Amino acid sequence: MSKLFSPLEIKSIKLKNRITVSPMCQYSSEDGFANDWHLVHLGSRAVGGAGLIISEATAVSPEGRISPQDLGIWKDEHIEKLAQITTFLSKHGSVPGIQLGHAGRKASTATPWLGRGKVNPEDGGWQTVGPSAIAFSDTYPMPVALDQEGIDKVILDFTNAAKRALDAGFKVIEIHAAHGYLVHQFLSPLSNHRTDNYGGSFENRIRLLLQIVDSIKIVWPCDLPIFVRISATDWADGGWNLEESVKLALQLKDQGVDLIDVSTGGLVTHQKIPVGPAYQLPFASRIKKETGILIGTVGLITNSVQSETILVNGDADMIIMAREILRNPYFPLQAARELHEEAAWPIQYERSKP
Repeated sequence: MSKLFSPLEIKSIKLKNRITVSPMCQYSSEDGFANDWHLVHLGSRAVGGAGLIISEATAVSPEGRISPQDLGIWKDEHIEKLAQITTFLSKHGSVPGIQLGHAGRKASTATPWLGRGKVNPEDGGWQTVGPSAIAFSDTYPMPVALDQEGIDKVILDFTNAAKRALDAGFKVIEIHAAHGYLVHQFLSPLSNHRTDNYGGSFENRIRLLLQIVDSIKIVWPCDLPIFVRISATDWADGGWNLEESVKLALQLKDQGVDLIDVSTGGLVTHQKIPVGPAYQLPFASRIKKETGILIGTVGLITNSVQSETILVNGDADMIIMAREILRNPYFPLQAARELHEEAAWPIQYERSKP
């Protein structure tokens, strides 16, 4: 059997293959509610055969949204439609996961196709927050530095979101600590200039993430997985780096996190990223080899042979796909054919099976 189509067991869940749909923002919600777009978008990837499907970054609070059109899970009313989606994903053989996020200083911005500039309060925007009062760029809002009460609220918001995720039928939680959003902002000295217990030293800068993990573990069943997505480097001098990522992964492993989803970048505008096929793989590989924790890798992975090679070489345990699986929701079925594997087709589609 190919490695890509070998099952992966993480606690009580069993993934039928190593292909995961990466969280990808759709900017298609009103007041945080999922709708039929999300059902069809995520559902088609389940029909296409992905083992795990992680919903887009889902805001744990209204102020945690990237844009006013972000998906949310900050109130109980959000649960009903999300539960319809998880039921559909499960029915078609995919494990439903959710990424919980808070945008921090990168919040209150327009959707990408409208230019990404800040959204003013009179236009539906809001006051943003961060570890320090440092804006992401001149076109983004100026955040207010969180005080202890604000930090406590963030932790509680993540915890309550995890409870709702469980009620909605999700089986995997991923904490978004990457791409320049709030938790990543605390990790990096480029965005975190605090002088209290949440700033300065490595131990202080990772404190918020560790507290979020510990708090979520109180409400999340011990037999269901917790993932964390990190940016392994800021691609900028003086920023968060691979050595710190290895140390963080070891700490998260000790705290019971099951898998690290390794991405990079997103914190600062002056980052220098050498983009190319699987350009983030070396970071994933090193973290895996130095920590032994399960690793998911992402970043311009586009075909079955490339995916299989990554897994066979022991550089990662899971392939997390974004753009390619947007282009082709049925990538898993195609990859199975290319790797001479049998994959279950929806019975409605079997007459077209090669």
